[in-house]
Amino acid sequence: MAVDLEQREPWMIRVTGRLSEDTGRELLEIAKMVIDAGRKEVTVELSGVDKVDSVGAAFLAQATKVAGIVGLKMTTEGARGITADYLSLFQKSLEQTPPARPSRHGFLEKVGGAFFDAASEAKDFAGFAVESMYWTFIAPFERKGVRWSAVWDEMHEMGVRAVGIVYIINLLLGFIMSVLSAAQLEQFGAAIFVADLVAIAFTREMAALMTAIIISARSGSAITAELATMTVQEEVDALKSMGFNTTQFLVTPKIMAMVISLPALTIIAMFAGIQAGFLLGVFSLGISPMVWVNQTIGALSVSNILVGLGKSLCYAVVIVVVGCHNGLRTSGGSRGVGLATTRSVVMDIFFIIVVAMMFALFVG
Repeated sequence: MAVDLEQREPWMIRVTGRLSEDTGRELLEIAKMVIDAGRKEVTVELSGVDKVDSVGAAFLAQATKVAGIVGLKMTTEGARGITADYLSLFQKSLEQTPPARPSRHGFLEKVGGAFFDAASEAKDFAGFAVESMYWTFIAPFERKGVRWSAVWDEMHEMGVRAVGIVYIINLLLGFIMSVLSAAQLEQFGAAIFVADLVAIAFTREMAALMTAIIISARSGSAITAELATMTVQEEVDALKSMGFNTTQFLVTPKIMAMVISLPALTIIAMFAGIQAGFLLGVFSLGISPMVWVNQTIGALSVSNILVGLGKSLCYAVVIVVVGCHNGLRTSGGSRGVGLATTRSVVMDIFFIIVVAMMFALFVG
């Protein structure tokens, strides 16, 4: 068996004997020599081949592929009998196809594509949100069942384990707001009104907003990562194949747990922010504790507290629906899980701010 390069026009690589691994390697090396010589065309002559195996055919296909990449036209001819029949199985690999040119999209095409992608996702998101609301708030009254054990587990994870971080961050935020407010109000001898400002701000806006952002980063990302991992590992498909409704089985317990946990955490956040103002007023501004407490109680109102809790309910639904939506549409393995988690947190914060703006416009 031998592989010879005949350098007369047109250049030809002549293979004789058995086309096996050794012959195939030699063929590939000679093909690279032809490429280095700058030739545009070469023929592989196989009339002298009497036997061929899969490894040899694979090397021939690889040589053809390498030649095609650099623009060398490599054709085969002369194969006969069983050799021709065997190589016909590799025909697609032996056919050179020009490398595909990367498609170029203009500015308007990119804008249009982004618009239609966003519209398609918005439609899917709306359908998913409606289905989630049905299985969470309507189906239980139709006796379609709720996984209460999963709800308790999610409440412990989302609520109980988040108490510490929610309390600390809102306490620090209360200190910041109190210090900045006192620096301005003291100029007019009105430092006592820091109590009013902190009480109103935290009951109506800051407690619910900051708690929602904390929980979106903590629990919203965890929800997305959990469902995204289940999706890429085909566990969600397995549940569907067993007849489970994935929205009822996976999403409903999370929404129920968040709707209960987030308002409770918001109440803790309100207390933490007001406590920070109290500590600053008593120990830094030198105001009597009873005077500060009375001023705070006078500033508190049921309507402000109810508005804050109403916002927290909306934030709770947004966090879970956005997290589950991104988790259940994940693809691309572990990298896809990471991208979906990042995207979920960004979307959560965006929609939380949008909801806060809508409350500000229509509720005041």
